[in-house]
Amino acid sequence: MKIIGKIVRWLLCGLVTVIVVAILAILITSVTPIYNFAAPQPFAGADIYNPYDGVDSTVTWHRANFHTHTKVEGILNECDFWPEEVIAEFKRYGYDIVTFSNHNEITTVGVAEECGVRAYEHGYNILKSHNLVFGADEVLRYDMLLPLLASQRQFMLNLLGEDADLVQMNHPLRTIATTKHHMTKLSGYDLVELDSGKSTENAYWDEALTAGHYVLGAANDDMHYPDRSNRIAVRCNFVATPSMSYDDLCATLRHGGFYAMRVPDYGRGDWSVKERRNRELPAIESIGVREGDIYISLTDVADSIKFLGANHRTLHLVTSSSAASMALGVDEPYARITAYFPDGEVIYTNPFARYDASQYDMPQQNDQHSVNILYTLLFNLALLMLVVGVVLAYIKLLKLLR
Repeated sequence: MKIIGKIVRWLLCGLVTVIVVAILAILITSVTPIYNFAAPQPFAGADIYNPYDGVDSTVTWHRANFHTHTKVEGILNECDFWPEEVIAEFKRYGYDIVTFSNHNEITTVGVAEECGVRAYEHGYNILKSHNLVFGADEVLRYDMLLPLLASQRQFMLNLLGEDADLVQMNHPLRTIATTKHHMTKLSGYDLVELDSGKSTENAYWDEALTAGHYVLGAANDDMHYPDRSNRIAVRCNFVATPSMSYDDLCATLRHGGFYAMRVPDYGRGDWSVKERRNRELPAIESIGVREGDIYISLTDVADSIKFLGANHRTLHLVTSSSAASMALGVDEPYARITAYFPDGEVIYTNPFARYDASQYDMPQQNDQHSVNILYTLLFNLALLMLVVGVVLAYIKLLKLLR
């Protein structure tokens, strides 16, 4: 019985040690500045920013997926297929650009290598608060394990932005504990991933836009399983880049000359149907601003074409048509377009926003945030006290168990 009791005590000591180490890791990686965020500031100005200005509608849109996982060297893998195999699968469905975004690893093979794209998905944390980083020279290994606060997420965005050409906020709809508070406060990212769940509304995008954060919308497969028909070629982007070079691609993504799309799982396992239908997608024929009116023309008749504005309000709705237009009122900060098609395809355009063209090239990002020194000191002091308390409690508990 003494031996059994000793074994139980050792097991308890081991369990307590694991729990304490986990708590300490969360507390230590929670250190952050606390920011004073700028108040919401809607887009304003006499001019309308047209993200598709200069886009030649006669030039082929390049189909792209920017969030793609592959097999990598080592034991930690989220995909069973090597980059070359993944590229071959995407090529079947008409993709021109495939950017690999393996977790905390830069993978440049195949199409990504041809375009010169260096990207990775950052984030180890419990909440799955992940960001796609373009153009970094190396992977940022640091992350907060429990980034609940807007200030913590802003701090990570600031760190990532120091060594990146573009940063995309990945799947906010599926990121645990992401709230309207986060979306209205956070800045320092260029793209937000759309349609990252069952909803096609992307209300969180409007929360950011309404607060004056001019971020662009991209839809991606977040592909882990190229052998499952419902996980590949169901989200994509059509990019009007003048060439396949990284510089041109990056400039196009930064200025908004692309649109995102949800694609049904055609055939539902019948790969020949899926391959054929993916070559016959509805598309944008022309889009832009003409004499103050925002307009769109599509290759196919849509069930509905919806113009959405601040606070996710429907500004204008057209049904059973392949074209639509609306005048953006001087008091309306922005409008973006969503087109719904009979077979389930959905097209999302980037926002047309108010700005002053005489001063700026694009609508200004509402990104003013300063460090609140008092709150920063108090918050991090509280973390330190918790660390000390946990360590002291651990030492006392070990003595009791022994």
